[in-house]
Amino acid sequence: MEEQQPPSSLATAFPSPPPFWKSFTPESTTRIAALRAAELPFLRQAQDPACEVPVRILDLPAELRNLQPPEPPVDGSYRCFGDPFRLDEPLPTLQALGLEQLYTPPGTPNGSSKYADRAFILKRIAKSLLLNFLELVGIMSIDPEQYSEKVDHIKTLFVNFHHLLNEYRPHQARESLILMMQDQLERSRAETRAIGEMKKKVEGILEGLSVGLGVEKNGLENGVDVRHEREVVEEGRDVWEELEREFGVV
Repeated sequence: MEEQQPPSSLATAFPSPPPFWKSFTPESTTRIAALRAAELPFLRQAQDPACEVPVRILDLPAELRNLQPPEPPVDGSYRCFGDPFRLDEPLPTLQALGLEQLYTPPGTPNGSSKYADRAFILKRIAKSLLLNFLELVGIMSIDPEQYSEKVDHIKTLFVNFHHLLNEYRPHQARESLILMMQDQLERSRAETRAIGEMKKKVEGILEGLSVGLGVEKNGLENGVDVRHEREVVEEGRDVWEELEREFGVV
């Protein structure tokens, strides 16, 4: 992005929107959508912006550059809300963060029992959260001043639950990539099948036209009806219109 906010404003609890939000006007989004469509003239259907990575355009006008996502970081580092991060930064352990860990980390020598299963641990923590919440409700009804200890227990349970979920992020990213590749493969196969079907239609039309031309050469003295030739021509026109609509063929 051309305009950057000062790091101090990005590190605040409630940072202001980045200055390039002004570039996202209806006119600008329409223009860049048209440019992206021109880069992919042979797409049979519009891509879903929620699932597809936008097409990068090299020679964008200056007023549209903020609408294009930035390139991946070359050195493996980036900034988010003013704080530096690295792509290969490992997930810190709860001990390194100075927090209490309520479960044996799966994959460690001591985590080979059934308690090493992450799904099982998540269920146990969820049940413990419900139980501690009910105990908190009971404490608040009897002696509200004694709530702090139970609230700290609930906070510890939530931290452990959230940390265990974060350990699933690499698996989630890998499965998401697999689904994206499978979706691309299915679209490629569908386009290949559509091209094969269209090829058969065109071959049939050409064959029909050749038959019609042969009939025309023989003349109409044999009493041959020319309506067949007209039908062939109309069918050929329909095929070319469908080619133009689906593949951009003029």
